Amino acid sequence: MSGHSKWHTIKHKKAATDAKRGKIFTRLIKEIMIAARGGGGDPDSNARLRTAITAAKAVSMPADNIKRAIMRGTGELEGGQIEEITFEGYGPGGAAVIVEVATDNRNRTVAEIRHAFSKNGGNLGEVGSVTWMFERKSQILIELEAAEEDALMNLVLDAGADDLRNDGTNWEVLSPPESHVQVLETIQKAGIPTVEASIAMVPKNLIKLEGKNASGMLKMSEVLEDHDDVQNVWSNFDIDEKEMEALAS
Repeated sequence: MSGHSKWHTIKHKKAATDAKRGKIFTRLIKEIMIAARGGGGDPDSNARLRTAITAAKAVSMPADNIKRAIMRGTGELEGGQIEEITFEGYGPGGAAVIVEVATDNRNRTVAEIRHAFSKNGGNLGEVGSVTWMFERKSQILIELEAAEEDALMNLVLDAGADDLRNDGTNWEVLSPPESHVQVLETIQKAGIPTVEASIAMVPKNLIKLEGKNASGMLKMSEVLEDHDDVQNVWSNFDIDEKEMEALAS
């Protein structure tokens, strides 16, 4: 499991504020709109939309918000002109970084993301420069205390998962993207709470960061994640858990 996933978990625990919830809603509404625009408004025949709706329901998004987002995406309501852009590059210490954005102003967002990289010790690369270091997977995080390993392993493997990992803080359930909803719903029906569930870019290998590189990478991650147009930030950095918690505090 990447250090970035651990960092994201720490931020998740700190994000129980109305402002953060608003940010989560905005991100998910954009994802629903994009999914509906690309594959139609029926979640039964649109896997990406079905995944987005599941994520929205998991954070208690009102049904009316979900419905309006779908209608904007399909063009039934105005306001669906959202463009997806993926940035690739490197952060402090050479960690690979992928940033996925959804924006209604390409020029502004490109300039701001480029500035976020350069100001925080990183640099943007060409398309394809780092994606080969990652695999797209369903990633579901569960606190270790929330489930016993053997029971959870049997449950998720039967539901279509590939692997169950222990990162010292969470169980990480990895599955093919197309199995995401089925595996997540199986976990939820078993009454097991999740920390986070998403389609993630999971790194194949990790790069260890310490000291200034570690603090610089976490700062850059936070700046990127707090940008209004950023949907997801993925990286292959690994930082000692105690150092990461100290930096997070």
